[in-house]
Amino acid sequence: MKIHRFFAKDMRSALAEVKDTLGVDAVILSNTKVNGGVEIVAAVDVADKTPQGRASAGRAGERELPEDRVTLSSAPRQAAPRQTAKAEPRKKAAPTLNWDWQSREQDSRSESLPEWSRGLARQAMEQQPEFAAATEPASPVKKVTMADLSEEMLSLRQLLEHQLSGLRQDAKARRQPVRTLLEERLVKMGFPSTLAEEVTAPMPEALGANDGWKWLRVQLKKRLFTSDNTILRKGGVVAMMGPTGVGKTTTVAKLAAHYALKHGADEVALVSTDTYRIGAHEQLATYGRIIGCPVKVAKDAEELEDVLYQLRNRSLVLIDTAGMGQRDLRLNQQLSTLVQAGQVPIQRYLVLSATAQQRVLEDALNRFSQVPLDGLVLTKLDETLSLGEVLGLAIQNALPIGYLTDGQRVPEDLQVAQAENLLERALALFVGTAAA
Repeated sequence: MKIHRFFAKDMRSALAEVKDTLGVDAVILSNTKVNGGVEIVAAVDVADKTPQGRASAGRAGERELPEDRVTLSSAPRQAAPRQTAKAEPRKKAAPTLNWDWQSREQDSRSESLPEWSRGLARQAMEQQPEFAAATEPASPVKKVTMADLSEEMLSLRQLLEHQLSGLRQDAKARRQPVRTLLEERLVKMGFPSTLAEEVTAPMPEALGANDGWKWLRVQLKKRLFTSDNTILRKGGVVAMMGPTGVGKTTTVAKLAAHYALKHGADEVALVSTDTYRIGAHEQLATYGRIIGCPVKVAKDAEELEDVLYQLRNRSLVLIDTAGMGQRDLRLNQQLSTLVQAGQVPIQRYLVLSATAQQRVLEDALNRFSQVPLDGLVLTKLDETLSLGEVLGLAIQNALPIGYLTDGQRVPEDLQVAQAENLLERALALFVGTAAA
């Protein structure tokens, strides 16, 4: 008899393996549930081959040896009679199975094999859910959902669009190499790709690289508007708005100092609507004492209107608003304050940092343009590595740039914006960054 041990994840797989290995005459000796599945001990009888072997041996004229038999019995073993001669110790022989008994047992099992198979199949079906639960992987397999399919389709679409864009760009580079070169230069300077393509589209094909760049600078200068120093020339009521930390208070102080130096401190006044930040009024009050001009505080539209009436004889009133994030819920309240104080026209300038990313600049403009904007003030030009982003924003939205700041000194680090100078600085930053 050949005895084998089989392991499988479930009873069905184990039975199939027993059948494939030992055949249909296999006998299941035991089945046990173990970690990871089920263990089956099975055997197959090889006794039917033994008589044939003995018969063939007899036909060959060989002497047939008696079989060793092991008789299994529950009766107590009788003591063997003592031998007078001292027996020589012999080696203990390994017991062998009683083939006659095994054959009879096999015949009885063979007769009941169909019934046994049906019972074992029922047992396998009953235990299959339990074994399946035991063999279930620790981490569940991720099911594919419609969201996953949509994301995959979007990725494929973006990949195809990128490849097609590259093919179009290569074709354009072969047809119009100078235009493509200048377009790439604008993108590297920080200008949006859509603006770069739009500006370079009407460029004459006969121009070389140097002449093409001169032509391109003229086109950019035509599109880049400035306010021509309106605040310091004409005065009025001017509010500085913008996100947190862009330098609104310092810009207000610089403008007030410049105006006081030219027209006198009694012609300028400062107003703070920043009642949210601790110490905000004190910072502006310090600048007011240095300049020699009054500083007022207004917490809502009604107070702002009263303050502006009190300062009606001042030729320039600068309003320092609270620095708020674009998503601050109080932003709408502050913007409405500037709109509702409508007895006196208020010029509204958006202060933006030149170091901000393109998406941050666009988001800030979208939020603060809920009220009409008269222009931009660009700060932190001394800290930025490119100007294309903020200049592109001004060009695409046709917003004039009023002033530039490039340091913390009051009032020295304030300049009137000029289109030619801004383009020169943008190019210088690009060349310096490329050289580094």
